[in-house]
Amino acid sequence: MNENSPTNPLERVRTLTFDIFGTVLNLAGSLVPPLEELLRSCNAPESITGADVWSQWRQRQRIEQYQDNLLMLGHSGYLAVKKRALLYSLRTFKIEFTYEQIDKFMKVYQDLTPFQDAIDGLKRLGTKYDLVILSNGEEWYLKHLAKNRIGIDFHDIISAEMVGQFKPHPSVYRFAAKRMEQEPDQIMMVASHSFDILGARHSGFRGAYVNRYGLPYDESEYRPDLTTGNFDELCLKLEV
Repeated sequence: MNENSPTNPLERVRTLTFDIFGTVLNLAGSLVPPLEELLRSCNAPESITGADVWSQWRQRQRIEQYQDNLLMLGHSGYLAVKKRALLYSLRTFKIEFTYEQIDKFMKVYQDLTPFQDAIDGLKRLGTKYDLVILSNGEEWYLKHLAKNRIGIDFHDIISAEMVGQFKPHPSVYRFAAKRMEQEPDQIMMVASHSFDILGARHSGFRGAYVNRYGLPYDESEYRPDLTTGNFDELCLKLEV
């Protein structure tokens, strides 16, 4: 589609909502080195690396979030789910640990490091759009990260905690649109995880898949409007 065409649906977009964990913040780069330290403190076999645990942990985090949504036993919160997923992953590798070691390790989540292309891109995108965090993280935690780790003055910070469901539950996206007093198609979700774009598109949002990990998109009719490898490409496609 010609981006200058009056029929281009992206011309209606006023607000960009962002996933931040893995899209703006470099989770693997921030967590794998401390994971290596944790493994050594637990006397794990040298054949098990931080990258090995991270791969298992990352997949388990998603399962924990889906279970939290499906069982409807009350919203656990992002950090609690991450901790449960880590415990499961360490047990999968038969690694012995103490809860004190885990509590100490989890403090690294306060110091996550952003991708530089994301910081540069957010500054450019903010000259044209309202920028909003739309994340599974707790509200207090998102405010900390925005102020102390990302350093961007977002127009708003919306947490899945406000709804009591994790993305990609449709209620999260619908709540965000209502809170911003915008029609869903005036909002574009930006994420490096296809499930987030899938959930947003299903809820009427536009979607930009920043596929920085080179992963396939879900087999679905709800496709992203844009697919890029990083924020630099996103800015170019949005003519910012």
